[in-house]
Amino acid sequence: MNTERPVILKLGGSAITDKTGELAAKTEVINRLAEEIKRADLDNLIIVHGGGSFGHPTAAKYGIKDGYKEDPAQKIGFAETHHVMTVLNGLVMDALIWHEIPAVSVAPSSCMVTENGKVKYFDETVFKSMAKLVFTPVMYGDAVLDEKLGFTILSGDQLVAYLAIKYNAKKIVIGTDTDGLFDSDPKTNPNAKPYKHLTLKELKEIQPKLGKATGTDVTGGMASKIAELIPAIEQGTHVTITGATKGLSIYRALTDQSILGTEIEKA
Repeated sequence: MNTERPVILKLGGSAITDKTGELAAKTEVINRLAEEIKRADLDNLIIVHGGGSFGHPTAAKYGIKDGYKEDPAQKIGFAETHHVMTVLNGLVMDALIWHEIPAVSVAPSSCMVTENGKVKYFDETVFKSMAKLVFTPVMYGDAVLDEKLGFTILSGDQLVAYLAIKYNAKKIVIGTDTDGLFDSDPKTNPNAKPYKHLTLKELKEIQPKLGKATGTDVTGGMASKIAELIPAIEQGTHVTITGATKGLSIYRALTDQSILGTEIEKA
């Protein structure tokens, strides 16, 4: 049985899909990431991926994050949002299994219920059984049932923080479409300054200045994503943010090597 503290890898939707399109997966990036995950060869890995151009446009169209408004069309929207996320998850799973990683998909909507958007209930029976047999669970941002709102969106960032706190994660690795955090958007400003290392105090100071999302993102931009991670950092979990679209960045982050990106720790 694997008793190590887990490493949680978040594959951002901006890295594995084209967020300016719709249902636009970056299959070459997904395949290379699977290769790097295989090479890192971690027995204590939990993978979470975002929705990108799959989940976000549908969720936005039907207002899923804001809850059920007595509109029957929203129920179709909930079902469609969950379904397109399983499609993206299927592409991720194809790559992982092709690279002989014992990955098993776990749909948050099948084992988690939220209350006002925060996880209230998690049936971890399957997770515990996977740990005993050293499988790699793969979760994703999903449309989930909510005790107050009827339903909502549980983002990949919320999942990462929740799992990190619950299982006292050794570290979190976030793969995005940029090389870490910058003082402005590096896609539009070539002089954007990278943050190579941040303490929790420094992170809280810069968090409101972090950029908005490109394309449709019902869970907010980088500032919102960092806000979700702060409780895990407060617990003492080390966070590495690096560019998943560049070769070997995720492999290096998973194996504790130096990376082009941002390292965040409590102090």
